[in-house]
Amino acid sequence: MAISMTHLLVTIMLLAAHSAFAETNMLQDLCVADLKGSKVNGYPCKDPSQVTPEDFYYMGLANAADTSNTSMGSAVTAGNVEKIPGLNMMGTSMSRIDYAPGGLNPPHLHPRASEAIFVLEGSLFVGFLTTSGKLISKHVKKGDVFAFPRALLHFQQNPNKTPASVIAAFDSQNPGTQSVGPSLFGANPPIPDDLLAKAFSLGTNEIQNIKGKFQKK
Repeated sequence: MAISMTHLLVTIMLLAAHSAFAETNMLQDLCVADLKGSKVNGYPCKDPSQVTPEDFYYMGLANAADTSNTSMGSAVTAGNVEKIPGLNMMGTSMSRIDYAPGGLNPPHLHPRASEAIFVLEGSLFVGFLTTSGKLISKHVKKGDVFAFPRALLHFQQNPNKTPASVIAAFDSQNPGTQSVGPSLFGANPPIPDDLLAKAFSLGTNEIQNIKGKFQKK
């Protein structure tokens, strides 16, 4: 009797998991995002009669972004669902990242997506950290592809005297980005100084100085 009940419970759990997975799939040809609608977990679908080719089109990745006014010498141009409403429910998006000479896309992670970059111009030093602290890194050049696993810290650096650019592909319509420095030292409300001082083996004055660099103007 106990074995039969166990089998029944396992069967019910498997069916429930399968149903939950199945309901994340599209039930129609497309679901163009209604960006003005109430956002719950994604966007509601636009009225199909109002869908146009422009919902699936974006030219924002064609040209290099200005990196001269950025503190890190890099600029990210997103091509996500907020720029391309037709991506809604498709589970994919793209970005372009441009790097000035010596520019850096500092350590960050994407909580909802894996990433693969294709080097358009120049060369870069790229890498990611595993949860065991191992650095996986490589120098990549024009035409190369490098992949970053979901939610792992990663970076791209241009150590050269010429600009560089990549196209990044994500397996999410809105991958999200969390940068280490701004998240820890620019949080609102702020993380207590003594907590960060202990975590990084620094003095509170040093923590305050670092926070000053990340405070939003």
